Amino acid sequence: MAIAESQLDTWSQQGKTAQFTTTYNSIREKLLDGHAPYPVKNVEIRLQGSYGNDTNVWADSDVDIVLKHTGAFYHDLSEMPAEKQQAFTKAYGADAAYGYHHFKTDALKWINGLYKDDVDSYGKKAVKVRGNGNRRNADIIICQEFRRYRDFNGIGHEEFAEGIAFYIGNQRIENFPKQHSDNCTAKHQETGNFKHMVRIFKNMRNRMIENGFLAEGIAPSYFIEGMLWNVPKDKFAGTYAEAWVACFNWIVTTDKTKLTTASGLHWLVRDNSPVCWPTANFNTFTAALKKYWES
Repeated sequence: MAIAESQLDTWSQQGKTAQFTTTYNSIREKLLDGHAPYPVKNVEIRLQGSYGNDTNVWADSDVDIVLKHTGAFYHDLSEMPAEKQQAFTKAYGADAAYGYHHFKTDALKWINGLYKDDVDSYGKKAVKVRGNGNRRNADIIICQEFRRYRDFNGIGHEEFAEGIAFYIGNQRIENFPKQHSDNCTAKHQETGNFKHMVRIFKNMRNRMIENGFLAEGIAPSYFIEGMLWNVPKDKFAGTYAEAWVACFNWIVTTDKTKLTTASGLHWLVRDNSPVCWPTANFNTFTAALKKYWES
């Protein structure tokens, strides 16, 4: 039996934002303080994740913040021919004296000094600042500018996709949060319904976890947004129930190996990649959605 339209309408609504906006603004102000040990002039801060993309639901509890060092950058030259790569190396020369690892050390020192016992810096990806009073939980990703080059004809005459990079152990993680956010916004403007549908799928995931249809961690919000971003815009038309069925049917019948993340710069479904959705988890999620919808 399909889920009632009234329930889908409730799930489509954006969760509360005021306290989370206050949390972001407060942390941002402190991270940009001129007394910080890192060069503030070479720092960019942005909100990402569900709150940054306006796809938050009532159960979302963390504010995701990107703290990016722009005084140096990591790069990927693999899409350019050898002569372009050589020209890049010659033009830019040696690595910057102050790079990611220096920046991360200084940023951790500053964050620990600001929030003391509320800081958990042992997470793989982000530094967690626990909520206290009116401050909500926050995850701060300490990262550096990343460039995936398409062309290089000298400094200032170059084409690249700009993202972020950080390390988990010895593995560098590269991502493109700005493109993800911009593309999700564009999809919503095209359809008038994209972000509502994302919230419906996210709320369904949460309810499925509560009711034992799905294990925790199988379907992160980032991948749900990417999955739906691939769906053609005409599938979002009609009632929420009609749009849900059209989106779901397209997702489970398309070639999942051709889906990309919402940035358009990573494959969505691939195994053995830290930035992709494992095939088994994607299949588990879609199967659970069908079972839950029909239950």
